[in-house]
Amino acid sequence: MNPPSVSLSPTARALAQHLHTELRERWVLLPGETPASYTLSSARAAPVPDDLRGRRAELIVEASDLDMLRRALEGDADAVAVDFDDTFSPTPQNVQAAYDALPWVTRSPKPLLARTRALYATEPHLNFGGPGPSPAPAPAPAIAALCDLSALLAARPERPVHLYIPKLETPAEAQFWQDALLVAEQFLGLAPNTVKTCLQIETFSGLMNIGAIFQLLAPRTYGLNAGRWDYVFSLTKHLGSTQKGGGRTTPLPPRFQLTMDVDAMRVYAEYLVQVCRAHGAQAIGGTASLAPDPADPQPALAAVLADKQREAAQGFTAAWAGLPELLEPVRRGFDHAKQTSTFDLGADLYQRLTNLPDPSPIAVDDVQDAIGLALAVFGAWYEGRGVVVRKGRIEDTATAELARAQLWQWVQVGAVLNDGQPLTPGRYRAERQRLCADPEPAARLLDALVLSGTCPDYFPRVAQQLAQQPAAHTPGANP
Repeated sequence: MNPPSVSLSPTARALAQHLHTELRERWVLLPGETPASYTLSSARAAPVPDDLRGRRAELIVEASDLDMLRRALEGDADAVAVDFDDTFSPTPQNVQAAYDALPWVTRSPKPLLARTRALYATEPHLNFGGPGPSPAPAPAPAIAALCDLSALLAARPERPVHLYIPKLETPAEAQFWQDALLVAEQFLGLAPNTVKTCLQIETFSGLMNIGAIFQLLAPRTYGLNAGRWDYVFSLTKHLGSTQKGGGRTTPLPPRFQLTMDVDAMRVYAEYLVQVCRAHGAQAIGGTASLAPDPADPQPALAAVLADKQREAAQGFTAAWAGLPELLEPVRRGFDHAKQTSTFDLGADLYQRLTNLPDPSPIAVDDVQDAIGLALAVFGAWYEGRGVVVRKGRIEDTATAELARAQLWQWVQVGAVLNDGQPLTPGRYRAERQRLCADPEPAARLLDALVLSGTCPDYFPRVAQQLAQQPAAHTPGANP
């Protein structure tokens, strides 16, 4: 039986083929070096697009959720962000549905933005030839970001959708994106830097390289966006990778302790705002992700409002809403926004960014919650859904990545639990088995991620590897 395939419009397919021909060999070498320097350049941001001026609340919508897309385009969001990344499960059916929807989505007069998949992702249901990552199956899968980009730009080339660029880590990735957009603009007969971008500074290395990343994309970039949970996931990987070389050997805090009042988190947000001010760019805040209880929505709405008022005081000017009912408190949070907080870099930015409190001991309930969250999102992701509502929160692949990375770090350092026992691989497996049986794909995936010797970069890569292996084999899963 032939695997399902994905089709593109003739223009989108021709553009995707051209982009792959021009750029695949460079893509194989990404992410490139990570020099980790926070020296700022003198580059100035591009002007904010006319249709985004004054907007405060952007509604993020998963790209294949057709009903929600229609509601969003007919609703009162200041702008709609079509998402192929954290909220998206890239089954061939979902990819096709999203691509097929773009012509009618882009006919809307609503201000539109879109977020492609990140550069690490491949699209196995399209093939444009050329070498893939080594080792790679033949034929090499397509580069997902370039496929999404082609579908988006071909849907409305005369007035391109504005882009969020996700998970930037290195100057090499920023240069790749700039060159890809220039190649696409030339192919479509557009002037250079017609496509406008907002860069998501949601990785630790991206923050450390923010000056070089911004400079490379400055001619088209009007803003920088803070992505809290992606950033903490990246920071967890960074601190975990350095612990064997004399770095962090104590457990990192569970998610509920990583509020924006923690100095390391506040420094992340306020440094991003400082960079925006230095370059004349907009600072876009994080996603409002609480799911109000229909019987008593006010506590969640009030919490969203307070969070956005905090962002406004820091210097952010707009943010995302994860649900239509969150648009009002997000918008109100930025009413009459005026920066009131001040930021003192201090002597050592790196030290402040990585100085997270030691939460020892870790509560067993927090271990079980992290396991449950990851299993819920992974299970939904395998079924074609990128988002779940759990315990009053909207959870997606970003929060699942954080949960599994925290579990990995706790196992690596043998975190002491509040029952006095260390979190060994065997104890982790026992806690996971209480929630999900071994044969389940979500359980197999989580075990592979948590019990790996090193923290895997992104879970979809591991899921693809597991799909090619017998179910009884889980890399690194021995207690």
